[in-house]
Amino acid sequence: MITDTLKTNRISIYYKRDGNSSKNPYLLIHGLASNHRIWDLIFPFLSQDRDVIAIDVRGHGESEKTQDGYDFESISLDLSSFLNKLGINTPILVGHSWGGSIALHYAATNPKLVSGLIFIDGGLIDISSIQNNSLEKALVDMAPPIFNGVTKEQLLEMFGNRSWNDRDSVSLKANLNEIGISKFNTNTDGTVMAKFSRDSHLNVIRELWTHNPREFLTQIQCPTLNLPARMDQNINDRFQRRNELIEFAESNIDSFTTIWLENSIHDVPLQRPILVADHILNWTKNNKL
Repeated sequence: MITDTLKTNRISIYYKRDGNSSKNPYLLIHGLASNHRIWDLIFPFLSQDRDVIAIDVRGHGESEKTQDGYDFESISLDLSSFLNKLGINTPILVGHSWGGSIALHYAATNPKLVSGLIFIDGGLIDISSIQNNSLEKALVDMAPPIFNGVTKEQLLEMFGNRSWNDRDSVSLKANLNEIGISKFNTNTDGTVMAKFSRDSHLNVIRELWTHNPREFLTQIQCPTLNLPARMDQNINDRFQRRNELIEFAESNIDSFTTIWLENSIHDVPLQRPILVADHILNWTKNNKL
């Protein structure tokens, strides 16, 4: 297992790496305001027979903090510099939530450099199409909580009150609070501060507002696996919009597979890692990647 910070010609990126380097590696990309530890429970399954790398995206976790560069083009260039530095040519990109949107942009703009693309409850994000939505509303609805004055103990209590629904055996053995607290720094007075700044978080929301996934889905040339999570099958606006995007992807990508993760929450890599890993491994094997 390697944990290190790689200084590229653009930015310093923290990463964790393990496994066999004889096959196309998995590059794991976390979601907004998260970090590489969202993959902690899946990592051992994926690294049994191939190279696996989990990164902290710019501004997140232990990677370099910057005031700008949170547009999709800049982050894709970060990934290019990182992969080039490691000599990796054709990774399988695995993106959770906003990380899926990053993976989509990278695969669309570097079609010859990606062997496979996997979305985990992400990638197909189009917030500007939400009925009665506006950028101003999105900046309020999607803004991170304000943790001013919150102590580490209070934050852990909040984590403890979170509903995880049905967790699998691997998840039940894990300390999810410890993974959650890794997204924060603890100040000398015992209060906490998110490692990903609020201003940068809002900048990402602004970039998501202008991001049109349909534009990039038409440029995807590699096999793609879509693993959306859901707790029920109620037909609401969000469900309909997601289905429309799935249908669009199916009509524009030669090999696009959707497998719904039933009874699953958004942070399904921590809730049901066995299920997610099984789908990733089976799909990779079936596509001979």
